[in-house]
Amino acid sequence: MATKHYPTGLDGRMRDQGGEIRHKRRDTLIRTVREEYGDHVAPGHRADATLGTVLDNDGLETLDQLLRKSRRRK
Repeated sequence: MATKHYPTGLDGRMRDQGGEIRHKRRDTLIRTVREEYGDHVAPGHRADATLGTVLDNDGLETLDQLLRKSRRRK
């Protein structure tokens, strides 16, 4: 089943049909996050780790915080 993509907002984040920003679930695999945001995300973590596990281990609450932290390390 294909996912229908809707236009991104001014901030570049994907939005759903109702215009709300989509959020990655905590059970999303890091492999999936890296496919979307780049290989620099969550260095030192396995690709089959979940986003929730990585956030907890790094003391973060959101994917946005993880992306900012990963950009600083680049």
